[in-house]
Amino acid sequence: MAQHVRSTINVTDIVDHSPFTPLHWRAFTLCMACLVMDGFDVQVLGYTAPSIVREWGVAAATLGPVFAAANFGVLLGALFISMLADRIGRRPVIVTAALLVGVLTILTGRVTSVPQLLMMRFLTGIGLGTIVSNASSLVGEYGSKRMRATLIMYSGVGFTGGAAFGGFVATALIPLYGWQAVYYFGGAIPLLIGVIMLLALPESLQFMALRGKSPAKLAHWLNQVDPSLKATPSDEFVASEENKAGVPISHLFSEGRALATLVFWVVNFMNLLNLYSLASWLPTVVRDAGYSAQTAVLVGTVLQVGGTLGTVGLAWLVARAGFVRIMSVTFVIAAISVLLIGQPSVSLALLYVIVFIAGWCVVGSQPGLNALSGAYYPTYIRSTGIGAGLGVGRIGAIVGPAIGGMFMAAHWSTRDIFLAASIPAAISAIAMFSLRFVVGTDLGRATDMPKPGRSG
Repeated sequence: MAQHVRSTINVTDIVDHSPFTPLHWRAFTLCMACLVMDGFDVQVLGYTAPSIVREWGVAAATLGPVFAAANFGVLLGALFISMLADRIGRRPVIVTAALLVGVLTILTGRVTSVPQLLMMRFLTGIGLGTIVSNASSLVGEYGSKRMRATLIMYSGVGFTGGAAFGGFVATALIPLYGWQAVYYFGGAIPLLIGVIMLLALPESLQFMALRGKSPAKLAHWLNQVDPSLKATPSDEFVASEENKAGVPISHLFSEGRALATLVFWVVNFMNLLNLYSLASWLPTVVRDAGYSAQTAVLVGTVLQVGGTLGTVGLAWLVARAGFVRIMSVTFVIAAISVLLIGQPSVSLALLYVIVFIAGWCVVGSQPGLNALSGAYYPTYIRSTGIGAGLGVGRIGAIVGPAIGGMFMAAHWSTRDIFLAASIPAAISAIAMFSLRFVVGTDLGRATDMPKPGRSG
């Protein structure tokens, strides 16, 4: 009998040069399904807010703290639980978060007061924030070096698509069964996905090699990636990247990464401030302008549809021209389109077009920012890097809806509200353009990506 002679397997090299196998498809599909659910649940309050306001007889501005609490929960999940995932693994964290989100979303359909709603959305937000950063990390860690950034962006279609899908579900269910039905539906999805992931979701191969975890499972999954390996649990599995001790977030600022990290944080903050201001208050602003509740929800849905198609389009463009060129121009267009939403001369038909463009640029660019972080940071801090950017961004997501509520309570005109909302997009454009000088490339293409630990 021929003896097995392979003793050392470099997992990073295998993943970086592997074709797209059924195992890759499984990881990508499950993570994308997880992001669909995440996008649905993140946006569900924006779609149900007009109905909740009418049923409970409260002012729209009363829900401002609820939006803020939800995003504060997402901040905690994205930042702190993501660091846990860099220690114990992506898989257990994602599965637990999905099941938590499912239960809490269903319970949200039972609340009867603003304080109860605030608490449920805060707790749900912790799970939602955990899912985005870790699902994006896992997708990136199953992608080859050439495809990593593109795969993370395409998986982001799940998030924006889920948000758009939530609008259609809300439009269909609210008139028939009330706003509560949207939460029951939205909670059942993550429970189902969580069970499926528990049974079928593989762990990151590079993470397992770095941590020395489960050699039998690692050998099994590596053989699915490359059957010619014939790996066994007795082999030594190594990764090209070094696994470093210490607090993961401190490594975001070491080895020349500090300036790039700060730029990522600024753009995430500004874009999520803008995104959640629009997603949270756009349906309510349209409703207050005299349109029906269904029209208000549809306008919010168009924003997310634009984001879904924008994610696909931007992924294609970034792969060819790099992040800096494409995203800088995208944020300039975002500033202009957001400004135009508030013009009183805009007809409903034109409003749909402008909102679609704004969704393409603002919502569609967020998965690109996740992809940029995922491609830039090495495996041992990838979840922390994506999560930290999203965590700082969630501060913007908290501030944005709260400021929007203050503007509405102060009876600002629609024109002034959207003029203010265009400013973060302009700042994002400037920050993204500066990244060219910080990192030294346009980023995005495999040949553009700096080696881990180098930002200049």
